[in-house]
Amino acid sequence: MSNKQRRDFLRRSGMAGIGLMGGGLSGFTTAELANIKNQSQKKRFQKFNMSGYAAPKLEKVRVGIIGLGNRGPGAVNRLSKIEGVEIKALCDLIPERVDKVVKSLEGTTHKPEKYSGSAYAWKKMCDRDDLDLVYIATPWQWHTPMAVYAMEAGKHAASEVPAAVSLEECWQLVETSERTKKHCMQLENCCYDFFELMTLSMARGGYFGEIIHGEGAYIHDLLDLNFNKEEGYQEMWRLKENFRNGNIYPTHGLGPICQIMNINRGDQMDYLTSLSSHDFHMRDHAEKLANEDSFFNQFAARNYRGNMNTTLVKTKKGRSIMIQHDVTSPRPYSRIHLVSGTKGMAQKWPKEGVSKGHGWLDEEEMKSLQEKYTPEIVKKVGEMAKKIGGHGGMDFMMDWRLIDCLRNGLPLDQDVYDAALWSCITPLSEWSVANKSSGIDVPDFTSGAWKENSPVETTLKGAGTTGVTV
Repeated sequence: MSNKQRRDFLRRSGMAGIGLMGGGLSGFTTAELANIKNQSQKKRFQKFNMSGYAAPKLEKVRVGIIGLGNRGPGAVNRLSKIEGVEIKALCDLIPERVDKVVKSLEGTTHKPEKYSGSAYAWKKMCDRDDLDLVYIATPWQWHTPMAVYAMEAGKHAASEVPAAVSLEECWQLVETSERTKKHCMQLENCCYDFFELMTLSMARGGYFGEIIHGEGAYIHDLLDLNFNKEEGYQEMWRLKENFRNGNIYPTHGLGPICQIMNINRGDQMDYLTSLSSHDFHMRDHAEKLANEDSFFNQFAARNYRGNMNTTLVKTKKGRSIMIQHDVTSPRPYSRIHLVSGTKGMAQKWPKEGVSKGHGWLDEEEMKSLQEKYTPEIVKKVGEMAKKIGGHGGMDFMMDWRLIDCLRNGLPLDQDVYDAALWSCITPLSEWSVANKSSGIDVPDFTSGAWKENSPVETTLKGAGTTGVTV
């Protein structure tokens, strides 16, 4: 990351005022803490309600994809198999990546133009007049600038998670989407995992009774990958994100719980508090690597986020949510996904299970639940999704659902308010950690519209019309 890119990143991430000590982020300045607090209490008038908004139908969805590193190539492959999609343009900073993905499309009907060689080649792509959707799979710091530019250029935007890295960016996404009436979807794939979809259907059917509590997490040992300079992330950008001490990746566990609780659509987050452990792994690992390879000297003196962050949220209707983040401890992968209500509960990890009392339902009872509560989206494209792939199929169902909504003029399952709300957990958790786990208000990005907005459907009633090719 160049000095200019670093300054831009610090500005966009709301950390421009953070002091530097010993090469690591030492903490927030008083002014920066005050700014986060002010942004959390921001009030505004909603110019247009994007929740439930159905944009005009698109017979063909002409797509441009930015970012062909870790996530982009898979998205190109999935989108190429969905009826009504035309992949018109591909963009990446590195030309060889673009060439490789274009070659992978040989034999299909997709003949995308290439954009590369410049840090801002993506702007030229967005300026095309033959795109409907810009699909963003870049490092996090670029998500909001690219999504905003795309919406300003008259395109819908779909961004990998998180959609924003600061409260200012969250508000920017909301205000731009409302003004342009262009969708801004955060590509939260875990909302389309099979068990999460089933529990959403169960919640809609009243199986759990009144929802009381939910838990989500991103517990994934990425220590070696984040420090892998050969096969990890370009310019170690994912490692650098771990200089921020809070829950820096909340949306995988949080998104499905928010949909089940009708957050932004009948309930709203009120305030949160957050606590981080000390860092017991990352700095020690960086120092060990630096002894063997001078490349890692730049990371050896850094202050890193704590191993485990736990963030607690209280909603306006009195529900509670726990969100955890740990990407360094030697633990099995888990997003927890726990739903607890007045009549029953469900939990995905360490083993999928449902309870109506003190014990778990047996195999036959679980099979009966699956038959009753499997939503239409799974019945229509679930098996195909498993074959095409993408985290077991949930990536494909997410992309298929997005395209089907755009082609049929349907509201999206994840709108700009979800993108902003789920992403804002990061800067708010940082503020709380820096203030000895003090509570902080969660902004209402809907400006009060959550009281009337309708719950998300996610094709629980009736499947879409879009076909799939292999």
